[in-house]
Amino acid sequence: MSDQIKFIVDNLNKEPFRKNYNLITFDSLEPMQLLQVLNDVLAEIDPKQVVDIREEMPEQTAKRMLSLLGILKYKPPGNATDMSTFRQGLVIGSKPVIYPVLHWLLQRTNELKKRAYLARFLIKLEVPSEFLQDETVADTNKQYEELMEAFKTLHKECEQLKTSGFSTAEIRRDISAMEEEKDQLIKRVERLKKRVETVQNHQRMLKIARQLRVEKEREEFLAQQKQEQKNQLFHAVQRLQRIQNQLKSMRHAAADAKPESLMKRLEEEIKFNSYMVTEKFPKELENKKKESHFLQKVVSEPAMGHSDLLELESKINEINKQINQLIEKKMMRNEPIEGKLSLYRQQASIISRKKEAKAEELQEAKEKLANLEREVSVKTNQTREFDGTEVLKGDEFKRYVSKLRSKSTVFKKKHQIIAEFKAEFGLLQRTEELLKQRHENIQHQLQTIEEKKGVSGYSYTQEELERVSALKSEVDEMKGRTLDDMSEMVIPWFECELYVLHVPEDGTVKHFMNAIRQSQRSGVKNHMDFEIR
Repeated sequence: MSDQIKFIVDNLNKEPFRKNYNLITFDSLEPMQLLQVLNDVLAEIDPKQVVDIREEMPEQTAKRMLSLLGILKYKPPGNATDMSTFRQGLVIGSKPVIYPVLHWLLQRTNELKKRAYLARFLIKLEVPSEFLQDETVADTNKQYEELMEAFKTLHKECEQLKTSGFSTAEIRRDISAMEEEKDQLIKRVERLKKRVETVQNHQRMLKIARQLRVEKEREEFLAQQKQEQKNQLFHAVQRLQRIQNQLKSMRHAAADAKPESLMKRLEEEIKFNSYMVTEKFPKELENKKKESHFLQKVVSEPAMGHSDLLELESKINEINKQINQLIEKKMMRNEPIEGKLSLYRQQASIISRKKEAKAEELQEAKEKLANLEREVSVKTNQTREFDGTEVLKGDEFKRYVSKLRSKSTVFKKKHQIIAEFKAEFGLLQRTEELLKQRHENIQHQLQTIEEKKGVSGYSYTQEELERVSALKSEVDEMKGRTLDDMSEMVIPWFECELYVLHVPEDGTVKHFMNAIRQSQRSGVKNHMDFEIR
């Protein structure tokens, strides 16, 4: 309760009330002053409530406040379901009644302002039916309802514009910018006109430009029309495909069918359609009409207050009691014929309900089948447009599935082999790591032994000598191959003479080629036999 009073005091001290209360002063207010505070809050929500309650009768004050609270859809909290107690507390200014009302109003002031504003225009005035017999009154009432609907539409548009992010200042800036742009365009057009007037045959050129613009517009219109015709053609092709699929399915169904089975199927379809037309659809239509009539009746009624709801609830309870009493009287009589009839009626109602349920299931299955067929046709068209191939059907699809299965088995085998290779690779990798680690340990032990024996670096030097020896053997082998290639050259004996080449003992191929160049500079023009010394 203290939090409630604190919230009320804080909001009353703010704009637009400015009461300058504290908890003590507010709690010490007289009932009449408390009612005036409540009236001020209601006046902030609805300006029509600006009244000095000292100049108004208590019953009128309570009636006015109760009507506004009913429009605002206020429900008394706790056990305050008795409207007479709530109304009496509102008349005398009882704090347990006033405080919850103030707390509820101050929590949602903006929302309640909007609701009160709309209530001024949307609460329909009830005109007695005998007055509606007059044409003038009926026309006026109809115009009144049309204006109410127009107000609803305009209010929705206004709310959408408010929430859309547009502001009047931005719109005004846009309008001023567009006006400036318009003035600039007018000036630019005038300058262009002056420039064009100096050109020869400018009228003819303007006429040609106008014709060009008209032809471009016509071209755009034709392109749009072409696109529409393409869409129509696409829809027509889809419809043709659906009809062809239906024709195929009907031919397939009629291929092995006998006349008796076809007649039986047609009779079942006729029975189902006749049931839907004669029983199910009329019942649904009647239920929809009743529901629509009930909703129109609810909409046409004025906004109901809490007292009206309580009155309706009491009427409903009385009617339920009467129904229960009639049922008890009927059961007390317990007539045997009526009992048999009730049993048959119960069985008939159960059968009718089952029949309706099966009809609904069949209708849903047909709709689902139609949707699936449409999806299949759409997917088929998309597949054909994507890769230009047809969707596999029948035996082709079975062969394709068997082929996929064989490929799947091959893939599984290959995948298993790859997994085995990966496992073996991991094992070998681990073995390599262990051998490297062991080699490092042995090298470390060898270095330690060499340091102890005083021959540090011996193993490294031996490795380097072996590597250099291997390189030397490779070079010697390459020199031998080169000399063999040179010795296989065919040289005519009558154009050759012996020429001695002096090559060092440790000479390489480079020295050998230099010796050949030197011999050519010495006057030997043809190929020759060489003697290496």
